[in-house]
Amino acid sequence: MAIDLRFPLALGLLGMAVAACAPLPPRNPLAQWVPSANHELRKPVLIVIHHTEEDSVQESLHTLRTRNSQGPVSAHYLVGHDGKRYQLVADNERAWHAGAGSWHGLTDINSISIGIELDNNGIDPFPAAQIDSLLVLLEDLCERYSIARSQIIGHADLAPVRKVDPSREFPWKRLAEAGFGLWPGDADIEVPPGFDPWLALRLIGYSLDDRPATVRAFHLHFRGIESVELDDEDLRILHALTMQILDTTP
Repeated sequence: MAIDLRFPLALGLLGMAVAACAPLPPRNPLAQWVPSANHELRKPVLIVIHHTEEDSVQESLHTLRTRNSQGPVSAHYLVGHDGKRYQLVADNERAWHAGAGSWHGLTDINSISIGIELDNNGIDPFPAAQIDSLLVLLEDLCERYSIARSQIIGHADLAPVRKVDPSREFPWKRLAEAGFGLWPGDADIEVPPGFDPWLALRLIGYSLDDRPATVRAFHLHFRGIESVELDDEDLRILHALTMQILDTTP
């Protein structure tokens, strides 16, 4: 019986073609490639929460895969009103979600963070199903990447001049009750004489380049208001937050 070699040969040629098209690890032609096994993928250390400021998941998915008025934009995840989660960019890759800004003095936020968009128009409250789903996602990300649970912030926190998301409607206290982010608690504590609120804001992570904008972002996050003036309640909150940070600092 004659053996038809055309099919195995075609498979072999196909395999060679696929191998030829497969991406190779980036190698610099100016140096000899001597690979080491002692490496790993870059890991995020910060999670940034946004709201989409659009009217539907489908509209947001389109924008996050194309562009907005400022150009191409993306995020790692989008969470719908009903709690359904969508992933658009791999965790270990750099999504374009944060833009210009800083946190703890770091300015290339896209390179160190995971961006999570919430389907919300920036006005309405966030449904319980959406927040419950977000908490599941935060638990997964913090566990897998050893992200400090305090390092979960809003877009406005890192870009106070430009942004207000995830809006004053976002339930930061609910996240804190689940163990995510910073929250001052309800205890009535005495603020020590000479307490410096600006140093406290810097310790938390805020930039002081535009102090009124920073105060507004702080108020959005911790008080749900948009004032740009600090008051006695702010001092109590800031002192409580700095005590939390100092208590957990090695």
